[in-house]
Amino acid sequence: MQLPVVVGVDGSEGSLRALDWAATEAARRGLPLRVIHASLWEHYEGLRPTFDTERPAEQILAEHVVASAQERAQRLHSEVSMVADVQPEDPVTALVQESHEATLVVLGSRGRGRIAGMLLGSVSLALAGRSHCPVVVIPTPPPSTQPKPGRIVVGIGDAAGPSAAARFALEQAASRHGELIAVRAWRCPAHEAVDHPLLSGTPASAHRQEAEEHLENVLAVLDRSGSDAVIERSVVQGPAHQTLIEAATGAELLVVGARRDGGRHGLHLGPVNHAVLHYAPCPVAVVPHTP
Repeated sequence: MQLPVVVGVDGSEGSLRALDWAATEAARRGLPLRVIHASLWEHYEGLRPTFDTERPAEQILAEHVVASAQERAQRLHSEVSMVADVQPEDPVTALVQESHEATLVVLGSRGRGRIAGMLLGSVSLALAGRSHCPVVVIPTPPPSTQPKPGRIVVGIGDAAGPSAAARFALEQAASRHGELIAVRAWRCPAHEAVDHPLLSGTPASAHRQEAEEHLENVLAVLDRSGSDAVIERSVVQGPAHQTLIEAATGAELLVVGARRDGGRHGLHLGPVNHAVLHYAPCPVAVVPHTP
């Protein structure tokens, strides 16, 4: 069974950009598209007088949002099989439930919330930390730099083998017949550089070599069968979040991983993921990894 690409819409500019991205992704990968609008009006419908036959404004708005979204997606990619639905839940609960049976979930970084100036909406952040499938967050406003077609950037962490994020990133690059930029950040502790002034370059060289070897070892066992994507290595000195944000300039997608902590609180996003979700200049995919 083909699991759909799910996109959350609320009528905002950000959700429409997410809808366009999701429809294009579904078309490229030959997957169905599922458009979801979460609305709580049905929870309160029982409080209305039984003699009131008028449809509530909330219902009319919800139906308009999903109908407009479906029409927009069909105009963009008429070949995609799609359905639209209104869920009687809050947005986070509805999209987390959808993530159990989805290839990925897409949404805008900001919706129609009251704090319109926030860099990242609470729904986007909460879903990224609780989803059971990859989540793609589309920035609002759009990137100022035109992305290079097919360029995907992925952060390579400390795991000995390829992470779920690395595999997802390769799939994304392959589906675009593009290139995968594998980024490994490294840092030299300050005390190592100053303990031996005459050998100041040695500790840094050792850390860089270790980072290069780790990256090569990970990519050596990454399954590339059936993929024509070109893989580029990038070993950069500096904080991981900064190197990833800089590498994402001109990319179509930045991919990072998140490890499930085994408890009830979902994924451990960590400071790197928080930073790229807030400041990356392109869409960000958060891919859950369960040991």
